[in-house]
Amino acid sequence: MTEETSEAPTGITPFEWIGGEAVVRSLVDRFYDLMDLEPGYAALRAAHGSSLDKARDHLFWFLCGWLGGPDYFVERFGHPRLRARHMPFKIGILERDQWLACMDQAMGDTGVPTELRERLKTSFFQTADWMRNVGA
Repeated sequence: MTEETSEAPTGITPFEWIGGEAVVRSLVDRFYDLMDLEPGYAALRAAHGSSLDKARDHLFWFLCGWLGGPDYFVERFGHPRLRARHMPFKIGILERDQWLACMDQAMGDTGVPTELRERLKTSFFQTADWMRNVGA
């Protein structure tokens, strides 16, 4: 997928706009690869334990449905209850900001169209900020 600056195509979901399952999988894989590779995401990586396999699948399943595609996460686990599911993990401003930066870098690396990327950044910030459970 190559980065584009076009506006949202009429009548399609963000899932379709991004390019479907294959691109969502690429985005998620790049996100977690960056988390492993980039020292700037060390606090975020540390919060994930020794293996990222479960997290990769969960984020892929969640994003597919959240973007308007197949609701894989809900089919497997029911309502996402994001805040409750993340409560056992320390999520402060540092973790929030590293998550957002890592996702933004992954979106850039996988060619998410510019307008969609900006919309997703806004939504991701709102959700990530709501997930904070430590600090001011």
